[in-house]
Amino acid sequence: MRYNCKMAPISIKRILISESVDSCCMKILQENGIQVIEKPNMNKDDLIAEIKDYDGLVVRSATKVTADVINAASNLKVIGRAGTGVDNVDVDASTKKGIIVMNTPSGNTISAAELTCTLLMSLSRHVPQAVMSMKAGNWDRKKFMGAEMYGKILGIVGLGRIGKEVASRMQSFGMKTIGYDPITPPEVTASWGVEQMSLEELWPRCDYITVHTPLMPSTTGLLNDATFAKCKKGVKVVNCARGGIIDEAALLRALESGQCGGAGLDVFVEEPPKDRVLVNHPNVITCPHLGASTKEAQARCGQDIALQIVDMVKGKCLVGAVNAQVLASTFSPESHQWIRLGEAIGAVLKSCTTSKQPFNQVQITTQGDSLKASSSYMTSAVIVGLLTDGSKSRPNLVNALSLAKESGITVTRNHSEGLTESACVVEISVNGSCYRATGSVQGGVPILLELNRSVFRQPVSLTGNLLFFKAASSPLLLSSLTGFLAKAGVEMESFSAPTTCIGEPWYCVGLASLLGDLGALKPLVQEAAMLSV
Repeated sequence: MRYNCKMAPISIKRILISESVDSCCMKILQENGIQVIEKPNMNKDDLIAEIKDYDGLVVRSATKVTADVINAASNLKVIGRAGTGVDNVDVDASTKKGIIVMNTPSGNTISAAELTCTLLMSLSRHVPQAVMSMKAGNWDRKKFMGAEMYGKILGIVGLGRIGKEVASRMQSFGMKTIGYDPITPPEVTASWGVEQMSLEELWPRCDYITVHTPLMPSTTGLLNDATFAKCKKGVKVVNCARGGIIDEAALLRALESGQCGGAGLDVFVEEPPKDRVLVNHPNVITCPHLGASTKEAQARCGQDIALQIVDMVKGKCLVGAVNAQVLASTFSPESHQWIRLGEAIGAVLKSCTTSKQPFNQVQITTQGDSLKASSSYMTSAVIVGLLTDGSKSRPNLVNALSLAKESGITVTRNHSEGLTESACVVEISVNGSCYRATGSVQGGVPILLELNRSVFRQPVSLTGNLLFFKAASSPLLLSSLTGFLAKAGVEMESFSAPTTCIGEPWYCVGLASLLGDLGALKPLVQEAAMLSV
């Protein structure tokens, strides 16, 4: 089998901006040599027809980047969401196609936090209702009797960037802040003045509740009939995060019964909402998804997403990627060398086991202290080499593990500490047989140290055209092989023999050009594989 292994850089030449994004986004991208086309307000069919010509797509929240859109894209490498959250992007479909999805998690933090605080205060003092009453010609002071926020308890569900900013601002009003977050440690939130507790403990203590979580199965309908029943009667709730975190039907029932004393909603399950019953409710304050709608937030998000894409293309760093964390530690010359090694080892093992496919188990072990933080991208790199077959849908570091899982391949990774020499050992199981390769990097060049328990006398440089073969040890082997290659018109550049082996030895020959017919080698060798790396 012939195999061509080349690590493709992330090249972004054309980007489509499908929504109104701050002009600084286009300016930054263009200044860095990227062609940008703006086409706002496209429908789904328009986007499907358009997207095939682009390497990148920048959206806000209105564009729905569905699996249909993603599958219509032939060159797409990155989807940038100028804002926080990516629930309008099919991340799973993107990952399967090896497309990086990134957002700007801090771009609208302050704006979203300030709107949350605005709604909390407006609920406390009935400000919007009082304004409308005045505009209608009324002067009804008793009707809009409010309550102080001082001394009240605010429950914050989701203690990320926005939750933290809300807490600090509402503490200045004398509110006690409690909260829940499954990720942020309690000792960290305690330093912000937020006492963490379970949701079951939180619900009955709150006078006000605000939610700041992503929308996912575990947070959909987080505030529901059962939850409201556990709350104080008259609790007020705010949602500036994502529609659906608060069950809208349950909220309406709680408002009607008085269990909920008021709600501030910036987001809805359906936007704009066709069912206006919550919008029109006298105890509900609503906004048309204005959390990030400030000049500052839009400029920040536009600038952040552009700079993140530019930094990625230039190989500086990867920030804001939601499905490609494996790439975050790959932006250094040293990591590129190890990635090339991982892909090359995978390619060697794939080529040497082609006739015995499919393989169903892969174990990758990194060795040496310097590779301790590299096992994730080394694992993905090996899988890329194992799965690459020359088809159009080439695996990459983003989708490798997802494709392996889809193919029924079990992947495990380990790290051996305490070793001074850095190396990567890969073992694959094929129909009950185990194949193994060990490699490292020397002088910036990936090398193969051992193949199927044959330890090479001189490490094999994993560059150029390589012929691997298994053959019985014989004094005539080298001369016979040299004669065969000369007759085929192929020049031999190097010859690597094993110094020790278990079973039949494996050899490697470096060639000036690819060998045309491996089948003609059968009289000399038991197995053979040709690679170009």
